[in-house]
Amino acid sequence: MTRPLIEFLFDFGSPNAYLVWKVLPDLARRHDADLRVVPCLLGGLFKLTGNQGPMLAFAGVKGKLAYDRLEMQRFIARHGLTRFAMNPHFPVNTLLMMRGLVVARHMGVEAAYIEAGLAAMWEDGRKMDDPAVFVATLDAAGLNGAAILAATQDPDVKAELAAQTETAAARGAFGIPTLFVDGEIYFGKERLSQIEEQLAG
Repeated sequence: MTRPLIEFLFDFGSPNAYLVWKVLPDLARRHDADLRVVPCLLGGLFKLTGNQGPMLAFAGVKGKLAYDRLEMQRFIARHGLTRFAMNPHFPVNTLLMMRGLVVARHMGVEAAYIEAGLAAMWEDGRKMDDPAVFVATLDAAGLNGAAILAATQDPDVKAELAAQTETAAARGAFGIPTLFVDGEIYFGKERLSQIEEQLAG
């Protein structure tokens, strides 16, 4: 029997991507599903689809952003994600981090890179678009920060991230976190219960 596949369209710049990542691996294990992280530049996805971040898109909608914060706090409380903290530098330009994720995958250190990057962004409040902070953070996690930084300038790395972002938009994605379960699209951490239902069915 073929194992289900969960594809997680991912960008470090989304606080909700952090929250989903803290829950998703266990969900995949419970349902004997394969989990694949797909690097996708959120800013590029916005440009391709005409979308905006919630702080811009809903700035004039009374009560919407306050409700979003409430919903986030409910999710954090439900899953015990007490280390989460909004990044004081938000929004952080994640182009460097996302190219670094492509590099980390090719180097075979994707999992360690994701953990280090998410902790830096959404627990430690680091300004990860600063190359010096980027390198120091990776070095502290036991990764070769200088080598990863240098490789982010490789034209093939840049092209791979751009192509994956374009493919995401072509598949119907318009924001992060987007997940595909055996090709079926779900958007937002609120859809995790629906994903559970699909996998259980």
